[in-house]
Amino acid sequence: MLLLVIVIFLTITLVIFIFGAAFYAPSSVIGTRLRALGWQKEQQPEKTPIKERLEQALDPFSKALPLSADEVSRARGWLIQAGYREPQHVTIYVGSRILLAFLGFVTVAAISQFRSLPLLVSVTALGFFIPRFVLKRMIKKRQRRIELGLPDALDLTVICVEAGLSLDQALMRVGNELSYAHPELSGELHLVNLEMRAGKPRTEALHNFHARTDVDDIRALVTTLIQTDRFGTSIAQALRVHSDSLRTERRQRAEEAAAKTTIKMVVPLVLFVLPSLIFVTLGPAVIQLVRTLMPDAGR
Repeated sequence: MLLLVIVIFLTITLVIFIFGAAFYAPSSVIGTRLRALGWQKEQQPEKTPIKERLEQALDPFSKALPLSADEVSRARGWLIQAGYREPQHVTIYVGSRILLAFLGFVTVAAISQFRSLPLLVSVTALGFFIPRFVLKRMIKKRQRRIELGLPDALDLTVICVEAGLSLDQALMRVGNELSYAHPELSGELHLVNLEMRAGKPRTEALHNFHARTDVDDIRALVTTLIQTDRFGTSIAQALRVHSDSLRTERRQRAEEAAAKTTIKMVVPLVLFVLPSLIFVTLGPAVIQLVRTLMPDAGR
């Protein structure tokens, strides 16, 4: 009896194994027939990415406003400075401006029923300029992050050049080392290396580096590298001098910002702190004076 149970169990296991192997084997005829009968689930179609959906939704709005080539080029330059380099980002940016302006116009028109024309115009203009304001803020934040990572990049570049690497190899190595600490600056250095590998002159690649960031410290660095390459001076010495001058400028900017804080603190002190101090110090005296001179007022 036990032997019969073992034989039945092994037979069922072998049959299941054979059918499973035949089903999953790519060249099996049985597996092909089983899949044709519907044993295999149909693959679900891939979902459209959110960026593509957003681009499809904003594309009609972006075409509603005719833009000249200069305006498109200026908008693309701002987007590149903010870190958005894809062609569809221009469509999303322009479409979001038109969409917000349209939503503001429709909302105010539905609420006020065209009774307040200044409010209608102001809200529509506000919706049109909000994406530009947000983009400018993103550009400033990215420029600030690049400025914070530039001294570390200069120190690493000096070390790599003194170790015997060329400037191109040093920039590549510095870009790889800063990929986690300063990803924005690392990405820009990577683009500089890609442009030089593609055949662009180093001068043009460095000028593009400054155009993509629009940072004053990057402009000074690019000028130093171009002059060093043109006159044949020591790159390590030039970078070391530039790094020292950059630190001096950053210290001076910090001192300037610290000196401005005293003037900036005047307005909140006058508006918020000074009235509270006046109420706390003179309030009890005024109450006592009123009670003394006007006894009936205290009852």
